[in-house]
Amino acid sequence: MDTWYNSVLQFVDHNLARRLEMVTAVTCKECADAVRALDPAVGAVSEQIAGGIAAFTGVDSPITQALGVGMDGPVTETELDRLEDFFFSRGAAVALELCPFADRSLVELISKRPYRLEEFSTVLVRELKIGEGFFEPAAGVTVREAEPHESQQYARLVAEGFDDTVPVTQPLINIVEAFFQRGSGRCFLTFVNGQAVGGGSVAIHDGIAELYGASTVTRFRGRGAQTALLNARMTWAVKHNCPLATTTTAPGTTSQRNFERAGFRVVYSRTKMIRRPATA
Repeated sequence: MDTWYNSVLQFVDHNLARRLEMVTAVTCKECADAVRALDPAVGAVSEQIAGGIAAFTGVDSPITQALGVGMDGPVTETELDRLEDFFFSRGAAVALELCPFADRSLVELISKRPYRLEEFSTVLVRELKIGEGFFEPAAGVTVREAEPHESQQYARLVAEGFDDTVPVTQPLINIVEAFFQRGSGRCFLTFVNGQAVGGGSVAIHDGIAELYGASTVTRFRGRGAQTALLNARMTWAVKHNCPLATTTTAPGTTSQRNFERAGFRVVYSRTKMIRRPATA
């Protein structure tokens, strides 16, 4: 058994944290690649900086952020300048997802600049066992992989499931469709009594399955659709020989509780630090 895998059973070390950060960083990169193909006018792009990945998919996009920065060692002022220029040159604020395992030099650098704390997020992990099975869906609930021709339907449905937290805009729909186009994973649709009510994605990087981008339309919540969707994606990960699954949620939410009920454990919290352009 590899030491990085064994560590999650005992304690979380820097090596595991770096793998988890890069799983999400690669998600942002591949999303930017897909957005660029879907709508070149957005100017979507990604870049490796200071051990992490910075992605831009629009000024107000939730994917426009940097992850994994400082996970490979000390960060210099020049590297932080380069990171800031990546965002500022495109009219966006710097959105830096700061991992508690990042090199101390990054913390010291941003403390000298006008960053502010924006939000926290919770990173969770679960061990997956070969041949593991999961609970059957609740009565009336079904899940299946979305088919290629359903990309636009899937994108609109999943975006609608977020309408209690963010407006359903065309840029958001495009982001969800970009997730659909990733070659390293799959998207799943959930149904209640035959009606499509939500969906979510799973992708693999470095032997870790990331579960992300899941939602259920508000009026169909509380019927077991999210649990069924979670189990379907874990089943897919097991079939693809992933020893670990990970996800990120807002702290203390229903989503976090659902994942913990399914055997996930909190391993650390990220802190999103924001620096806005001087003219903003």
